[in-house]
Amino acid sequence: MIYPPAERQPTVDRLHGHAVPDPYRWLEDPGDPRTREWLAAQDELWRSCAAALPGRDRWHARVAELGAAGTVTPPLWRGARRFFLRGTAGQRHPVLYTAGPDGAEEALVDPCALDPSGLTVLDHWQPDLSGRLLAYQVSRGGDERSELRVMDVATRRIVDGPIDRCRYAPVVWLPDGTAFFYVRDRRVCLHRLGTAAADDVVVRAEERSYGLGSGPGGRWLVVSAVAGGGNDVWLADLAAAPPDRPDLRVVQEGTGAATVPAVGRDGRLYLLTTLDAPRGRLCVADPADPGPGGWRELVGEDPEAVTGDFALLDGPGLPGGPVLLVGRTRHAISEIGVHDPATGARIGRVPLPGLGTVGRMSTRPEGGHEVWFSYTDSVTPPGVHRYDARTGRTTSWAAAPGAVDVPELAARQVVYASADGTPVRMVVLARPGSGPRPAILYGYGGFGRALSPSYSGYVLPWVEAGGVFVLAQVRGGGEEGARWHRDGMLERKQNAVDDFVAAAERLIADGWTAPDRLAACGESGGGLLVGAAVTQRPELFAAAVCSAPLLDMVRYERSGLGPAWRGEYGSAEDPEQLGWLLGYSPYHRVREGVDYPATLLTSFGGDTRVDPLHARKMCAALQHATSGPRPVLLRHESGVGHGARAADRATALAADMLAFLAAHTGLEAPPRGR
Repeated sequence: MIYPPAERQPTVDRLHGHAVPDPYRWLEDPGDPRTREWLAAQDELWRSCAAALPGRDRWHARVAELGAAGTVTPPLWRGARRFFLRGTAGQRHPVLYTAGPDGAEEALVDPCALDPSGLTVLDHWQPDLSGRLLAYQVSRGGDERSELRVMDVATRRIVDGPIDRCRYAPVVWLPDGTAFFYVRDRRVCLHRLGTAAADDVVVRAEERSYGLGSGPGGRWLVVSAVAGGGNDVWLADLAAAPPDRPDLRVVQEGTGAATVPAVGRDGRLYLLTTLDAPRGRLCVADPADPGPGGWRELVGEDPEAVTGDFALLDGPGLPGGPVLLVGRTRHAISEIGVHDPATGARIGRVPLPGLGTVGRMSTRPEGGHEVWFSYTDSVTPPGVHRYDARTGRTTSWAAAPGAVDVPELAARQVVYASADGTPVRMVVLARPGSGPRPAILYGYGGFGRALSPSYSGYVLPWVEAGGVFVLAQVRGGGEEGARWHRDGMLERKQNAVDDFVAAAERLIADGWTAPDRLAACGESGGGLLVGAAVTQRPELFAAAVCSAPLLDMVRYERSGLGPAWRGEYGSAEDPEQLGWLLGYSPYHRVREGVDYPATLLTSFGGDTRVDPLHARKMCAALQHATSGPRPVLLRHESGVGHGARAADRATALAADMLAFLAAHTGLEAPPRGR
């Protein structure tokens, strides 16, 4: 294949005794005419190759059919009013609704009504405590640089804003709805309705990645900030000091643990923490003395499950009084235990629809006997379920709004040994059959994020067509708790790559697939994982997709959200850490004369998290270096970013990825007319 020319320049950085070549540095600048010309040529190449992919239209049709299940979220209650998102087949974006005591639903924010082009996304929303006002944030073109507005729910009138630079800002309202805490430019601020954002009081001026939370009746303010593998946390009683000068008391600082505090309606401070418990435990304390010295363990660490959520039910009619629900994932499968809030003893279990994934639990702020949560698994579209503690029953509350013909498949969990002997799990999804089949090995392995069972219009068409889809739950993720995360970050990042490679070797050894039928796939941090695996063990894979990937780990912290990820990956400014990064950085491990797998890199023009420069530079490097006939292609898409996008554009991306991988692993597209 003849690729667009890309000049290799003699750029070499001298860093802490290392000579670091960077021949495609010029491709970092999207405004450079040479970059624009090269990108246009790559786009033309992709389009011509994509048009020739066998069954591309059939992949698109089936992804669209299975994606028509739509989406619905659990209710967020404010008194008798509830707020929720729902997206149906044919809608490009979910719509935010509200419903009052009579159950009548009213649309509040419809992104496509705001912008028929589909480029505007609803990023975040939070009603005040009365349900009278709604703070919501939208961004355009995928850049996630949100603008915040406040709506009067009754009249739909915008009463405040827009306030810019509010990227996914959490919002905590004061009880009277006259002001709210939020995050702007990575600082915690207090905004009073009707005043200019420039006059907002800065509550915490240090620029960090903050989260905010509140307590019953809006009395308590929780402020957290990412710190290394955990967070720093502070708690303020807003009844004890003016809101513009909250007395933020230290819950924890510099522990390396992750802690989520919440004051319950019973007046106790509940702390879900990994401090001295890598898989998580639940403690209680006096809010007046929130530091670790005052914590008392209520529900201890489970040696085989990760504790990740809790809810207190204390409504009238509960037999035996209040109950505490504790959400866990056992090897990435969700469960909810029922506990005695006084002793922490487990007294039961919440019935769940199957072996799948449960979302965050939602309760009424004023208390009650009910909890709502989402549920999904490999063949079940996400729906909302309700648990009633009075009866001990779980019932469906809101099913996915669309009807879909879901194929049957079998899911099995396989335990295998990584290079250092560590047991790792992978989930294999397949239909009955034998012999090596086309397979996709998917992984992420970063930021403590767990790969758990979920419905996917991307996975199901592949399995339905006779392929095997595998989720590798490698180190760096959160499937087995905080230690699992730490063992795949910083100086131990290679562990995640080794786990992924060992998964590929096991799939081949067990006869699920073969090197000429195996594809690797990852997105964002998973694109880094795949890039590292493919450059270290190219002979294992026939094809690969790296979507919105991090690939130049020497310069990753110079763009996008890279500076915020130093705690996960390290920094090239540190001599020791540079050595870690160079050890696996995919861009720096590309070698001339290697027969690399067929590789599709995808990038997005509005991506402000991972700069598209990574995909551009890696594409040029692989096109220059590969010695075989398999293609290296770049699919660049403008007008979208790293996260949410219109449903039709998500469908097109998924279908193109499947068509590319199928073409290079020998899988025939699904038949027409399903």
